[in-house]
Amino acid sequence: MVKKIRRKIKKIFREFLLYHNSSLEYRAKVLTLVVAVNKKITPCEEKLLLRTACHIYDNDEERSEILLETVKEYFKKIITNNGLDFEHLIYQVEKETREVKRFAEKIDVDELMKFQECIDDEEDKIYQLRVIEFLADLKKRYG
Repeated sequence: MVKKIRRKIKKIFREFLLYHNSSLEYRAKVLTLVVAVNKKITPCEEKLLLRTACHIYDNDEERSEILLETVKEYFKKIITNNGLDFEHLIYQVEKETREVKRFAEKIDVDELMKFQECIDDEEDKIYQLRVIEFLADLKKRYG
C-alpha cells in the first residue's frame, strides 16, 4: 500500500523527485513510438514493455513501474489526441536526441526489434520497422 502511494506521488512529481527524470521521459517516448504504431498496446507488448523496463533499470521495480506508467500516459495522449500526436512525438524524440547526445545511447535497437513479434498485421509491422530504423538512424547520427 505504501509502495503504491509512493509511486503515485513520484508519478505526479516525477520531474522534481526522480533522479534523471529527463532520461526516463526520453526512454518512455522512444518506447511509446514503437508500441503506438498499431494504436493499441497488446498483452504481448505489455509483457515486453515490462521486461524491457526491468532490463533498463536493472530490476528496480519502482523505477520500472514509473517508466511503464509514463509510456501509458504518452500512449493515451496520442490515442485520445490530447495535446500529442504520433508525428509530434517523433519530432520531440529527434529534437531531444540532437540536443542531448547521451540520449542516443539509450536507444537499444535490439530490444526494440523484439516488439516486431507482437504485431500480426503486415502493414503495422512494416510501419513499426520503419520507426525502429528511424530510431537506429538517430542513434547512429547523434551517438
